[in-house]
Amino acid sequence: MISLNLSASLNPGLTRTRHNPTRFSPLHAAAAADKPFSCQYPLSLPQIPTLQIREKPFLSILKRSRSVAAATGGEFESSEEAAAKENKKAKNLQLGIVFGLWYFQNIVFNIFNKKALNVFPYPWLLASFQLFAGSVWMLVLWSFKLYPCPKISKPFIVALLGPALFHTVGHISACVSFSKVAVSFTHVIKSAEPVFSVIFSSFLGDTYPLAVWLSILPIVMGCSLAAVTEVSFNLGGLSGAMISNVGFVLRNIYSKRSLQSFKEIDGLNLYGCISILSLVYLFPVAVFVEGSQWVQGYHKAIASVGKPWTFYSWVLLSGVFYHLYNQSSYQALDEISPLTFSVGNTMKRVVVIVSTVLVFRNPVRPLNALGSAIAIFGTFLYSQATAKKKKIEAGDDDDKKN
Repeated sequence: MISLNLSASLNPGLTRTRHNPTRFSPLHAAAAADKPFSCQYPLSLPQIPTLQIREKPFLSILKRSRSVAAATGGEFESSEEAAAKENKKAKNLQLGIVFGLWYFQNIVFNIFNKKALNVFPYPWLLASFQLFAGSVWMLVLWSFKLYPCPKISKPFIVALLGPALFHTVGHISACVSFSKVAVSFTHVIKSAEPVFSVIFSSFLGDTYPLAVWLSILPIVMGCSLAAVTEVSFNLGGLSGAMISNVGFVLRNIYSKRSLQSFKEIDGLNLYGCISILSLVYLFPVAVFVEGSQWVQGYHKAIASVGKPWTFYSWVLLSGVFYHLYNQSSYQALDEISPLTFSVGNTMKRVVVIVSTVLVFRNPVRPLNALGSAIAIFGTFLYSQATAKKKKIEAGDDDDKKN
């Protein structure tokens, strides 16, 4: 039996202890009433749990994350910026290598092509061999799976017939020009290609701003001045370069119109298919035009060079590097904007002209050099003007979509 001798039953002190937020017990009640407390058996009443205000877990985590971000945010940003800079450097290095190969391969092609034509003046056969070398190159890449083989379909072949034909015309005309005049003169005339591009595109419905039309004026003036003052001027060489411009311009125009639906085929495979089809176009005509003269011309070439392997190496290098420099140009076009490509192509002509003049020591008159510089500068202005036109058209397309 439990007996309690509790003197004070209710008093203000006891009442106050009931609201104590810490704990409540009979010991607190006795101390509050200043009365003796006796209990035969100790008795503990239910305790009121202590109330403690704690932060919610997600608030503390948020504070810690903010403090960590404040302490290390600069380091994270700097590491990301460093990675971006490294990627940009690697991309610029890769692009520089592609441009260097493009220029180098073009110079090698022009030098050995001209050397072969000097001793073997039969451009139809040489042009056919260059297309043959490119075709064999692509077939080897596809056969050994060094490069993905394109999916050839009947509609693709039909769409390719026109561009391949115009490519054949442009290539053989350039080779004819190289065989009759200096390489530098042919490249100066070929820098007038934008003039033909604007004219033919306008006939087909395209419109150009005034800046584009004004940019072709210095091209025409420069080419005319260079042609009048050219030491090795030849009407056949001039005509060949002009026809080459027409052929390549029509190739570009019809490629855009007929091959737009075949975007799964990249530029390198497209050029490989064009080379094969162009060879089919060109070689039968080459046999008909000059085939009866090849044997006699071959013996004369060997006699003039002295060593057969020297002549073979010139022909082989011209064929291989003709394909390689076109391959590098397509790779460069995949990596850069059309404006940068146009500027690079303009500078390529400058490098080729200077290199061939130094190698073959062609006499250059001051007015001829001035005309060449004006024509090339006009080509640069044309690339700038057409780039602005493309940006405006792209902006209009985006507005229509929105």
